[in-house]
Amino acid sequence: MQSTDVVIVGGAAIGSAAAYFLAAQLDFKGTVRVLEQDFSYARSATALSAASIRHQFSTPENIRMSQFGTQFIRQIADYLAVDGEVPEVGFHEGGYLFLASEAGQGVLQANHSVQRGLGVDVALLTPAQLQARFAWLSVQGLSAGSLGLSGEGWLDAYGLMQGFRRKAISLGVRYQQARVVGVQRQGRRVQQLSLDDGSTISCGVVINAAGTGARALAHSAGIALPVQSRKRCVFYFTSPAQLPYCPLVIDPSGAYFRPEGPGFICGISPPESDDPECFDFEVQHSLFDEVLWPILAARVSGFEAARVQRAWAGHYDVNTLDHNVILGAHPDIDNLLFANGFSGHGMQQSPAVGRALAELVVYGGYRTLDLSALGWQRVMDRRPLLEVNVV
Repeated sequence: MQSTDVVIVGGAAIGSAAAYFLAAQLDFKGTVRVLEQDFSYARSATALSAASIRHQFSTPENIRMSQFGTQFIRQIADYLAVDGEVPEVGFHEGGYLFLASEAGQGVLQANHSVQRGLGVDVALLTPAQLQARFAWLSVQGLSAGSLGLSGEGWLDAYGLMQGFRRKAISLGVRYQQARVVGVQRQGRRVQQLSLDDGSTISCGVVINAAGTGARALAHSAGIALPVQSRKRCVFYFTSPAQLPYCPLVIDPSGAYFRPEGPGFICGISPPESDDPECFDFEVQHSLFDEVLWPILAARVSGFEAARVQRAWAGHYDVNTLDHNVILGAHPDIDNLLFANGFSGHGMQQSPAVGRALAELVVYGGYRTLDLSALGWQRVMDRRPLLEVNVV
């Protein structure tokens, strides 16, 4: 039997961030092992995401986590350089633009108040101001827009994840390609994990960072985790339209688009009634043809000539209670920490959550950001901490 002080199940952005922050923590003297079932990461949520970071949330905890994420990315050389080599993440600080109709204007204004109170660099714009700043944007049906002026944008999520991984390994973290098939628990503690090759690992602490596989892992430990895998499709298209200074735009319909190389990427979440749990990677091409294309064509002149060049599907690990991460220990188990249910926000929150998990392991509580509101108690009480700005 193998033995490790901390075992992290899942080695994508969240798991690798936790591994890095633990290994870099001077007060931590133990060993760390990351179990990842696919070292190619070809189907991980991190690699297949739209790879964006924003501060325009409605929940203070989400805002603060992403603010730290931006700080981390801007100063990535200070954190993740290995032998003088800095990860290439290509952060493009292009901003987010949330558009609102009359029906959504009040929510946008309320969110703006929360954001400004936390120091978010954001401007609330009228339709006339939107038109003056973005001549290519149709303001038909709009009442307001919220534009991130700094700190928001998009990056190479795979590059960030590999940066965490490489730095963690340089600090002594061991990565093992394996899948957990069972959790042996005694009373309030996990004693060991069973792997798909028949071996077992005894552990002092387990961190569940398994993404869409997190619910099965929790179930093995006797915990009901309200997380489901929901498919999200991303479409890359080209168009004759010229969009200078284009941010990541979120239409009132929920559709989004942003620049990507010589073209654009876009997507939209299906309605709740047509969004079942799903684990396949088949692209729903009708989503572009029947839903996205009419929205894009109405919002930007030139997008009526949009041509899809490629598309892919990935998955969100959706917290069905409130679309916010469930972070920390369950009240019934002392040494099993959860970081699940990011609902599409995992990559941008990985620096803050990785740091938080390290603090929970080393100190038994938060030392920087107080993220206790994102713990299990709200789940047990069925008291959602609702995030309004879910994209």
